[in-house]
Amino acid sequence: MTTLEEAPRSEVPAAHLRGWDCIEWWVGNARSTAGFLMSAFGFRCTGYAGPESGVADKVSYVLEQGDIRFVVSGALDAGSPIADHVRRHGDGVHDLAWIVDDVDATFAAAVTRGARAVREPWEEQDELGTLRLAQIATYGETVHTFVDRGRYGDGSGMRRLEPGFHDDRLPPAPVGPEVGLTAVDHVVGNVEKGSLDTWVDFYGKVLGFEQLVHFDDDQIATEYSALMSTVVWDGSKIVMPINEPADGLKKSQIQEYLECYDGPGVQHIAMRTDDIVGTVDALRQRGVRFMEVPDTYYAEAKERLAGHDLPWDDLQRLSILADRDHDGYLLQIFTETVTDRPAVFFEIIERHGAKGFGEGNFKALFEAIERDQARRGHL
Repeated sequence: MTTLEEAPRSEVPAAHLRGWDCIEWWVGNARSTAGFLMSAFGFRCTGYAGPESGVADKVSYVLEQGDIRFVVSGALDAGSPIADHVRRHGDGVHDLAWIVDDVDATFAAAVTRGARAVREPWEEQDELGTLRLAQIATYGETVHTFVDRGRYGDGSGMRRLEPGFHDDRLPPAPVGPEVGLTAVDHVVGNVEKGSLDTWVDFYGKVLGFEQLVHFDDDQIATEYSALMSTVVWDGSKIVMPINEPADGLKKSQIQEYLECYDGPGVQHIAMRTDDIVGTVDALRQRGVRFMEVPDTYYAEAKERLAGHDLPWDDLQRLSILADRDHDGYLLQIFTETVTDRPAVFFEIIERHGAKGFGEGNFKALFEAIERDQARRGHL
């Protein structure tokens, strides 16, 4: 009998994945959160669902920029799963949805290999056609939805999210400079201590992902705290680092997340840009706050990236980090948390060949996070 490890690549869910469909947030006030993401990060609203469009139990706003699509949903009923999720976790990411070429085959392969079904394949229909979906569970209360859009659309490029959404009377784009975000680079999840291998196995043996890189606690550590991380990916477009806390002198940022969010979940979303200086300049003008690094960081960074002609004055002015690997270099910066609980934040990243995650910046980044933890009294 063929084991999970021996199954042909064509029989694993990852073989059917075609990229990101959307990332859905469950929040206490969808209108306010959508407005914040539009005003601060330059997203535009392209769709709305709620009582006015025949959806009685929730409101949702579709936000887009480049190839990034967020859905921000809030409950209209105290008994809603969204309301229960917000009571427990605060605002956070609930659904990491992926485009697939065959929902039924993807779902069947995942469940056969050990995934927990949340919702078996179903269809949504309207005048644009038929949308087919299915849903499985992952860490914490996060889910993955498989989405097949092959029979949904009018052929003119219209991109309605799903039946029940409309594009009438949407909130206007706030005033502010263009931001220039282009795509989801990776999405990071935090899990409990001791469970990292379990979830790496889930993405590998169940979904057919491959391990891209692993970082031990001696690689991601400061004087006070440490963590371990493994990056898995589908081999093409979907990259999912997973973190767990490790023992240190004080509480790690991962442990703080797990306690404040009340369990595992999405920690941050990395969004790509082709011009990080222009993007971060625009975001700062829009009021986005970033983690700061000391000026002394740049002397070491210049040595580490000797031979690369980088705009060091701009990078230092904006607190943008730089790192290199065998394939090239990358530039990155991290926002402060954007939720009331210190949980979810964003990374902005510009890649020039580099396939890594800024390993050379780990110490500076985590020291910046620890300064925020100390201000909150959580370190």
